[in-house]
Amino acid sequence: MEEEGESILLQDNYYQLLNVSKTATLEEISSAYRRFSRIFHPDKHSADPNKQKWAEQIFNKVKEAYEVLSDSHKRAIYDTLGKRGLEVDGWEVIFRTRTPREIREEYDRLKREREDRRLQQSANPRGTITLSINATDMFMKYYDEYDILEDSSIIPSIEVSGMTIQQSIDAPVTLRNTVTLSGNISTQNGTGTGSVTMSNRHLSSERGWTELECGIGNGPVIGFKIFRTLSRLMFVNCGTGLQFTSRGIVPSFVSTMALQLDAHSVGYLTYRAGGQGGSSMTSTYVRDSEKYHLNTAVQIGNPHSFISFNIMKKMPQYDMKLRLALKFGTFGAIAEYGAEKKVSQNSSVSAAVMLGVPSGVMLKLKWSCSSQTIVVPIHLCEEVIPAPVFYATVVPAISWLVLKKLFLDPIARERRERERQRSMEANFERLQEMQRQARATIELMRETYSRIRSEEEKKKGLVIIRAIYGKLPAGAEAHEVSSEQTGDTGSPESPLPYAEVIDVTVPVQCLIKDSRLELLEASKSELPGFYDPCVGDDKHLTIKYMFHNNPHCCTVLDSQAVVLPRNNHRIKNRS
Repeated sequence: MEEEGESILLQDNYYQLLNVSKTATLEEISSAYRRFSRIFHPDKHSADPNKQKWAEQIFNKVKEAYEVLSDSHKRAIYDTLGKRGLEVDGWEVIFRTRTPREIREEYDRLKREREDRRLQQSANPRGTITLSINATDMFMKYYDEYDILEDSSIIPSIEVSGMTIQQSIDAPVTLRNTVTLSGNISTQNGTGTGSVTMSNRHLSSERGWTELECGIGNGPVIGFKIFRTLSRLMFVNCGTGLQFTSRGIVPSFVSTMALQLDAHSVGYLTYRAGGQGGSSMTSTYVRDSEKYHLNTAVQIGNPHSFISFNIMKKMPQYDMKLRLALKFGTFGAIAEYGAEKKVSQNSSVSAAVMLGVPSGVMLKLKWSCSSQTIVVPIHLCEEVIPAPVFYATVVPAISWLVLKKLFLDPIARERRERERQRSMEANFERLQEMQRQARATIELMRETYSRIRSEEEKKKGLVIIRAIYGKLPAGAEAHEVSSEQTGDTGSPESPLPYAEVIDVTVPVQCLIKDSRLELLEASKSELPGFYDPCVGDDKHLTIKYMFHNNPHCCTVLDSQAVVLPRNNHRIKNRS
């Protein structure tokens, strides 16, 4: 055993420590407390002073967890704030007369105020750079009567036909007022324009806001917008503006009404009048689920009317989205397909091919990093012919695979390894302490382990042969577990076939009650007798057990719930 002066640092997850769910009743919490009291009560280990010292510290943690979870007020504070909420001076006095719901509402209010203060101290810069490239000379050359074919260059002409830079900055003035300054510079075929706009959004209530904006570009512009929530399922947004030009005053009006149709669907009705874009009425249906995003729209107006269909397939396991869009109307028809790939937590890249009549073939590349976006539309051909369609589809895919293989994957592996190494170094002392804690806890469980195992063997119940917790070997689907049934396993230092795993046979057997084992849907590293042997890596739990004299085996993810025994765990006789 360790020196008497050393302390045990059990995890602060009270639910996992008692192995009860967050919805557990008082009776279930009391039952779990009594079970662990029989294992860790200091009086049961009075014969050995060192064991008694460890037992006293562990028992105090179990008792602390029971006292918090069995008190509705303390439990509400713990559920909302964690253990730190119970350590704030005066908190219990303030909330002693409040219900758990009132405590959560108060915490939500304080959280919103903190977010407002943080927002007030920060600017939210957003920017988009669009670089339009004309590469039609690659697939279709044009000659006029003055061109001489023999003297023409074999290198196609690729030019930048336009560029647009947009930037905006938010400046929270008060908790209810936010000023936004935005600018726009655009050039197209040698002709440039620009504009600057300033707006102030005032949060009038929790149900709506108003916004006043003014700017200058092609003449002065003033506008006013209002947003209002009509009900829990409906809101309306209206905006009007006046643009002063050399030809007179140009008014504009835009109004949108939205209705929540179900949990995943929203319908929009938008009316536009005046301005540079004419007048139109647009009806839009949007459905967003975990796997798909669907958007359909019908617009009737002047100068254009159209019907559009847009569907996006979400593939979160690959951090990817696939997109297909169709649009046709009085302007012609456009078909678009593409993919978006998330390359890091805050950045993504995408490529899309647009086939249009009469616009031709266009490749659109996009890179987003945090709140900054770069868009590069490349016009390849003014007609839809096979060659540009093929190259627009294949070249980005091959370029991405090469870039990923040669640069992104090595950088990602190096970053993960660096973070893992840093985490291991930072947690080395804590990991050593957790190892000592696990050894001490298992020693205190020995007597209970032997008793429960003997009882289960007599009635041919649930007997744990061996339980292994930690990182799986490369390419394996389960830990290697010996087929021999032993009676003295369970030390974290037991010889194992590979590193970064621990033997948890004793703790798992001690959690069995009436030939049944239930582990919560949470990390197993916080259970008594467990610890995290491979910080930062994915962990699994493999349990080999006997039930009715039949061998069973299962392997589950670290956070996956476990219920034993199960028929599908039975090892079939292959003789």
